[in-house]
Amino acid sequence: MSAYHRRARAASCRICEVLFLLAVFMGSWQSLQSSSLSPKCLAEDENDFLDSRDREEDIAKFPYVEFTGRDSITCPTCQGSGYIPTEQVNELVALIPYHDQRLKPRRTKFYVLVSVLLCLLASGLVVFFLFPHSVVVEDSGIKVVRVWFDRKNSLVILTITATLRIRNSNFYSVAVTSLTSQVQYMNSVVGTHQMNNVTTIQPLSDKLVNFTVKSKMGGPSFYAYFFCTLSRIRVHNIVIFMRTSVKISYFGHVTQSSLETHHYVDCGANSTTASGPEPTPTTPEDIALKKSSVGKPVVLQ
Repeated sequence: MSAYHRRARAASCRICEVLFLLAVFMGSWQSLQSSSLSPKCLAEDENDFLDSRDREEDIAKFPYVEFTGRDSITCPTCQGSGYIPTEQVNELVALIPYHDQRLKPRRTKFYVLVSVLLCLLASGLVVFFLFPHSVVVEDSGIKVVRVWFDRKNSLVILTITATLRIRNSNFYSVAVTSLTSQVQYMNSVVGTHQMNNVTTIQPLSDKLVNFTVKSKMGGPSFYAYFFCTLSRIRVHNIVIFMRTSVKISYFGHVTQSSLETHHYVDCGANSTTASGPEPTPTTPEDIALKKSSVGKPVVLQ
């Protein structure tokens, strides 16, 4: 091999060595650069993550937020509190879209019809239960008649115990505030009687009320005394006229019922009529008459 070829081969080997060293140097430099840039990129990514997390925590502090995109805008009306201030209630107007379901409630006619029917039903029930019904006063006849003769004054004294049946058709109690009775014989008033705070009648029930009237006949009408003491007549029936007035109170309203009846009584002897259940005596006179209701008349000298 010539010297020229040996020198060329050595030069080429050196060039290869230089290129190899240059390649090694460039690779190490790029690796160093990449290693020096990686922490910086990681730091930036970590900062972006923390910023986004802080933003989410700030947003979570507000109960109400309008979201229009990545950034949020707090409601200018409630300032993020979720409710409207009281002083601004009369100043704010709510805007609702035309097609909002709240503007088209379902079954409106049905609810209105049901409400009207319920109101009518409640009104009807109130009127039915509270509207005043009639309180009927009926005559149950004369139960006991006690007779006394006053020969000195030519008087016939009758103690007449009569009974009234009062029927309450209301759904509430009624009070019988007063009872007034008058006995007439031959168009003359011979006895009167008045009772106050008589009784209370329960709803949808009836009650028997006793009252006693003391009557005196004779004096100018000597015919009554002569007829009642005539021994040849076995039964001494006379006709008396009784006018009874009853005042009834309920709900602050007072009504009056009057009853006019004619009765036959035996003025020559004591008598008792037992028809139906006997009413409970309500006065001391009734109790005394119940103990001795039948017998001979008492003659007063």
